Amino acid sequence: MQKIAIGTTGLSVTPLGFGTSALGDMPDTYGYGVSEQTARETLQCIFEGPVNLIDTSRNYGFGRSEARIGAALRERGGLPEGFVLSTKLDRDMETGRFDGDRARRSVEESLEALGIDRFQILHLHDPEHARDLDEVRARDGAITALMRMQEEGLVTATGLAMGRLDIMTALLAEFPFDIALTHNRYTLLNRSAEALLAQAAQAGCTVFNAAPYAGGVLAKGSTEMPRITYQAADTAALAPVVAVESLCASAGVAPGAVALQFSMRAPRIASTIIGVSRPERVQQTLEWAQAEVPDTLWEALSDLPAEKTDPEANRTYKPG
Repeated sequence: MQKIAIGTTGLSVTPLGFGTSALGDMPDTYGYGVSEQTARETLQCIFEGPVNLIDTSRNYGFGRSEARIGAALRERGGLPEGFVLSTKLDRDMETGRFDGDRARRSVEESLEALGIDRFQILHLHDPEHARDLDEVRARDGAITALMRMQEEGLVTATGLAMGRLDIMTALLAEFPFDIALTHNRYTLLNRSAEALLAQAAQAGCTVFNAAPYAGGVLAKGSTEMPRITYQAADTAALAPVVAVESLCASAGVAPGAVALQFSMRAPRIASTIIGVSRPERVQQTLEWAQAEVPDTLWEALSDLPAEKTDPEANRTYKPG
């Protein structure tokens, strides 16, 4: 795959990346669990493929995602050459504390779990869920600590990965992040990230777009997985998904392929991050990325209305 440079950081990523939150075994979020063996097999499949970006977080599965990736890396003898590992600084999950000291502790936990000595990409994660946003952005807060880590050479590229778009755009205007990682907000169903994409492009900030399947429903189907953005969805809420499925069925194309390519073909998005939970999904993603999608289908889909409001505004956040 052709790689895209992340600003002047020296890092380059493929237009497709794999997310590993589900590999941390998070049934409260996804509605199903993932065993350690399945996670191991999935990670090996990722490392042996053409994609060079893998994304995780300190708090996915209360640390299980990083721990499983670390075990897989030790088994392989380290990160494959040319691979880019992305993880995240996280608040204290019990107290919500997210100051500079907590950021340093999160780093220590990640380094130990992953078995690495420095970070290629390190994102500030979900500051909107911290106990005090002012604490996060203060002089002795998590953001300043992250920027200092980059100055010290511990971090190559800094990122901001979060939900609340109003807070995200404000923080991007205030601090020089290299990457903005949004999720569920630029999909076939939702375009609430439009202003963020424009802001990032103007600032020279690279954009990663995660969760183009709206939490999985566009990949697995409205019947098999009646959930949108990790929340149970009724018939009315699923109607836009059914409309997409109907158009894709008429064209003979899998909705997952269209949802994936919708993000990958957006010029302001450098890499689209897909969560996978078993080896077969890795191969399926690669096939969907290359599937033939007729222009007539893109035209028909463009006529469907898309939500502009935050898809996670009423989400019950569960880290497990």
